[in-house]
Amino acid sequence: MKTKRLVILGSTGSIGVQTLEVVRSLGERFQVLGLAAGRNVTLLEEQARQFQPRLIWSEDDGARRALEAAAGPGARWTPLEEQAAHPDADLVVVGTVGRAGLMPTLAALRAGKAVALANKEVLVMAGAVVTRAAAQGKGQLLPIDSEHSAIWQCLWGERRSSIARILLTASGGAFRDYTQEQLARVTPEEAMQHPTWQMGRKITVDSATLINKGFEAIETRWLFDVPLERIEVVLHRESIVHSLVEFVDGCVKAQLGEPDMRVPIRIALCYPERVPNAARSPIDLARIGELHFDAPDFRRFPALSLGLKAGRRGGTYPAALAAADEVAVNHFLAGRLRFTDIAGLLEDVLSTHVSAADTDLEAVLEADAWARTYAEDWVRAKV
Repeated sequence: MKTKRLVILGSTGSIGVQTLEVVRSLGERFQVLGLAAGRNVTLLEEQARQFQPRLIWSEDDGARRALEAAAGPGARWTPLEEQAAHPDADLVVVGTVGRAGLMPTLAALRAGKAVALANKEVLVMAGAVVTRAAAQGKGQLLPIDSEHSAIWQCLWGERRSSIARILLTASGGAFRDYTQEQLARVTPEEAMQHPTWQMGRKITVDSATLINKGFEAIETRWLFDVPLERIEVVLHRESIVHSLVEFVDGCVKAQLGEPDMRVPIRIALCYPERVPNAARSPIDLARIGELHFDAPDFRRFPALSLGLKAGRRGGTYPAALAAADEVAVNHFLAGRLRFTDIAGLLEDVLSTHVSAADTDLEAVLEADAWARTYAEDWVRAKV
């Protein structure tokens, strides 16, 4: 059994922490080559002591000496892109949030690495650029999101030409039963109360606005080369069916399981093997009893329709929308925007932005920068 050497970007976030839990449970199958994170230096130092990575990095440059010392003799301060493309890396886990994941993902794919991707914005911003880099560098994209992992597993052994439709399931988020009047008064603390998943702050808010499903539809289009017109969103409260694929002969495959992000993380890390999981939670359908499905309410959750609209328009519209959403969510969490203002900002960005004719990396980054400036100005005018 060959030991896989991992680089984990965003190691102190929700995905990074759960990835390290999986690594810990699998013993000698994995060696942590590199860890990179933001400013949670205390947790990163703990991780460095336990996993002794040769490569370490944090946004807090002042913590360099302490982190190198915690990682052990020979550990080297190594930025994200350099870690991602390191010759000794077998698999790069991208668990960062937002734009920060794009350049390391491109670096890894161009270097021919396998990338386990949990960062939605990477493919939303630059799907054409990223898939082109994977093809040219002979890199591989492995999805970590539960929905995309489900689709991926349903497609093992299937021809892409046999796909009739993909159904992305959505829990509905923290406010799925709220009226429009109630939505106008919700707080950041309430937005964090996701009914079924434990996730990072940004994705939890995106789940509450349902923009995450618009983003996931765009991701699906790039991951599986399926037109957006054949990708649909369906509400599913229990988060047991993680997504479905309908084939041209009328057969439908679904992937089911208890809501636990460690399962799709494990699938991506161990692929193409299925490794026994002693800690798994066996699904008890008799206890669950019923599974419910419903159509999304675009009137109460307009951000979903905006995400789908950006995906249909293509060009740099998705990049602009993703950047604006990152700004909007940060201001909502800081108490400077109402929850319902998020969709208002996104609608203005989408109606104002003029897409570049070519969606190369330069155009994507320009659209991202434009949208961030526009969104910041919008918030200042609002408050």
